[in-house]
Amino acid sequence: MNDLKFYARLKSSNKSLIELLASESSFSNVPSTWQVVVVDIQNSTHAVKEGKHHQINLTATGAIISVLNTIRKEGKNVEIPYFFGGDGSTFIVPKALLSKVTSVLENYRLHIKRKTKLILRVGYISVEELNDQKTTIKIAKHRLTEQLTIPIVLGNGLKKAEEIIKANFIENNATSFKKDLLNLEGMECRWKEINPSQTKNKVICLLLDATDEAIQIEVYSEVLSKIDSLFGTFKNRQPIKSQNLKLNYSIYNIWEEMKISLVNKSWIYLFKNWFSTLIGTLYLRITSTGKQYLQQISQLSHTFMLDGKVNTIFTGEQSKIDAFLEYLNQLEKEKKIIFGIHITHASVMSCYVLDRKTKHSHFVDGTEGGYTSAAKMFKMKLKGLK
Repeated sequence: MNDLKFYARLKSSNKSLIELLASESSFSNVPSTWQVVVVDIQNSTHAVKEGKHHQINLTATGAIISVLNTIRKEGKNVEIPYFFGGDGSTFIVPKALLSKVTSVLENYRLHIKRKTKLILRVGYISVEELNDQKTTIKIAKHRLTEQLTIPIVLGNGLKKAEEIIKANFIENNATSFKKDLLNLEGMECRWKEINPSQTKNKVICLLLDATDEAIQIEVYSEVLSKIDSLFGTFKNRQPIKSQNLKLNYSIYNIWEEMKISLVNKSWIYLFKNWFSTLIGTLYLRITSTGKQYLQQISQLSHTFMLDGKVNTIFTGEQSKIDAFLEYLNQLEKEKKIIFGIHITHASVMSCYVLDRKTKHSHFVDGTEGGYTSAAKMFKMKLKGLK
């Protein structure tokens, strides 16, 4: 139990991300007793082709909400690192909470199959086993914005965990769904597609992996510096700007949210949430709490992730994108990186809102498949190397 609060005790770094990567002493080894839990949507690329991108995002967000609500219910002030990947989620959890977390996710898997026909792969592996595989997980806390602190991971441990769990997944339909285990309190997806602030700009979804664990710091620092020089500061290239957020009043949109967030359909839920969304524009534009919430959304939006690989979404104009692609292609020719990229017209957002003052998080992806489409390119390149 001594390491239960390992992540909670880590100090958050106020350094720039590039400075943090250069500071080896800022990173700690994850305790060997902790567990890596992976949730992944099987055949997500095919599901995107079938027009299920909205369901995919909600499903990945729902996995995070399920786990965070489970941990919050424990009331032990435990924090865990987690990562949103568009079509899946990864968690690093203390062993003491593993049974509860996996039980909730297995139950969530059954719920998702029942409601959407999507198949969730759920599995876990200990950090000790990953260490035995000669991979590492070094972690730090980074203050990405004034209000959002994220985990930063170096090493190939999480990548190896995902490979092992996907390869060994066997769907288990012997267990039955338990209504009481489903807790998706706070799930919302009420925003229209979010266009970039400048009409000429596009939205870029990037997945990038260093070919060797030994050069991660060097390569990622170089790539992040290039992104800064081409597209501006993190704040300036953010795809989520409060002035561009518009509520989606579509009954269909709330219906899709309801399918995942509730055990059974509820007309009361549907019309209550449709009406609250309808009057939400007034709340957001007129009331002080509404204005504050709107301003906080960009601060609390997950648009950058480093879990051993770089996953990020940002905006830029085509000429800068062309220069960036030329740069990435050169790094790939030098066998330093493998990357997948998806360029689209807008971003989408699914949300976890416990209250609109401070307790809310927003998970961002691109339209037309977003990270899943970038991953398709990435996987094809990876396959070509084998």
